[in-house]
Amino acid sequence: MEYVKAFLVGGVICGLVQILLDRTKLMPGRVMVLLVVSGCILGALGIYPPFLEWAGAGAAVPLLGFGNTLWKGVKEAMETEGLLGIFKGGLTASSAGIGAALVFGYIGALLFKPKMKE
Repeated sequence: MEYVKAFLVGGVICGLVQILLDRTKLMPGRVMVLLVVSGCILGALGIYPPFLEWAGAGAAVPLLGFGNTLWKGVKEAMETEGLLGIFKGGLTASSAGIGAALVFGYIGALLFKPKMKE
């Protein structure tokens, strides 16, 4: 049942984002930034952690979850290191995901030889 819930929650998030892309003139990059910032804000307000616990991977995998991870990292680093934590906390908390995205993106580029659109 956890898999079904994660699939449905992630699908609803992605569906809402697709509607946003189709109904507005926002570019995909701006929508991605909006999702990450929304995840940070929802985490700071204490709304996202209970939702994340309930939804599991359906809420952790989309960009909202990445924003929440950044917020958690900044919050923890500020508590331990002070003001310097603002600059390094988010990157420390999300370094595994960022590193994996870079490595797998590079491997994908080697395997599939991407080309620029004309």
